[in-house]
Amino acid sequence: MPLSDPAAREPMHRRQIDMHGYRRADGLFDIEAHLLDTKSYGFDNEERGFLPAGTPLHGMWIRLTIDEDLLIHACEAASDHTPYAICPQAAPNFAALAGLKIGPGFNRAVQERVGGVLGCTHLREVLAQMATVAYQTLYPVRRAKEQAREAATGVREKPRIIGTCLAYKPDSPVVKLRWPWLAEEAAE
Repeated sequence: MPLSDPAAREPMHRRQIDMHGYRRADGLFDIEAHLLDTKSYGFDNEERGFLPAGTPLHGMWIRLTIDEDLLIHACEAASDHTPYAICPQAAPNFAALAGLKIGPGFNRAVQERVGGVLGCTHLREVLAQMATVAYQTLYPVRRAKEQAREAATGVREKPRIIGTCLAYKPDSPVVKLRWPWLAEEAAE
C-alpha cells in the first residue's frame, strides 16, 4: 500500500468507479463510466426497505460519445440502483450534453445543462473524471494529428498541457525531455 499504515478502523462505505475509453467502428469514441456505492452494514432505506451489507445503494452508468475534437455527439445515462424511485428520471436529461466540447469551461457547462434538480449529483461528479479519460483515450489520435499539422506547416505549437501539473511545469525535466524546443525558445 503506498500510503502510511492507517489507524485502527472499520469499513463503512465503498465507491467504485470504473471507466473505459473505446474507439468505435464509425470513427467516434465512447467514454463509459460505472459508479457503484455499497455499505459494509445493513440499513433501512425509506423506499427500498432494509438493504443488507454490500447491496448497491447507487449503481449508475453513463456514456459520452465524442469525436476526435472532444465534441460530445451523445450522452446516455442509466441507473440500475438508486436510493429513491424518482432518481432514474434524471438519466434522460444527460442527453442535453450533446453539443458540448470537453475542454475549458466543461464543468461549468455541465452544471448549466444538468445541474441541480435537472440531473444527478453522482453522474455529474463522474463527468469531470470522464473528461480526463477522454483526453487519455484520444491522446494518440490527437498527437498524430498535431504532428501531421506541424510537419505540414513547420510550425510547432506549445502543448496545452504545459502548466497543468507539476510534471508539466514549463521548466520541469519532463517538459525539457518531451519538448526540448520549448526550453531552447525560453533561453533565447
